[in-house]
Amino acid sequence: MFAVQVRDHIMIAHSLPRPVFGPAQGMHGATFVVDAAFFTRELDEDGLAVDIGAATTVLSAVLKPLNYQNLDELPVFAGKVTTTETLAKHIFDELARAVADNRLGEGSDRICRLKVTLHESHMALGWYEADL
Repeated sequence: MFAVQVRDHIMIAHSLPRPVFGPAQGMHGATFVVDAAFFTRELDEDGLAVDIGAATTVLSAVLKPLNYQNLDELPVFAGKVTTTETLAKHIFDELARAVADNRLGEGSDRICRLKVTLHESHMALGWYEADL
């Protein structure tokens, strides 16, 4: 399996309104480093799994509606607890739509798996990955 991984980041505000989250129940900010890995079983005739430029552009576009936002106020997260895992799944779903819409160019049809990793800090990260 081949993979290309690109990185970006988002700065968000949110609350995690459940007792299990302790002090994070209140409004707080977070900066997530976001890695998106695009997996293929084959390379194209140019030796590429996925065009890195296209992957970077798509990840940036997917993250833009989240950056500098209060996730508690976004309709897409209504009724959801915006944990790292929930946010990783949301980003995964948006990237999967981009793949289905051929937004990664000719290589889109080769992408068979995605992995989205959110780095909360230098000590903790979470991810969501699945086959497409």
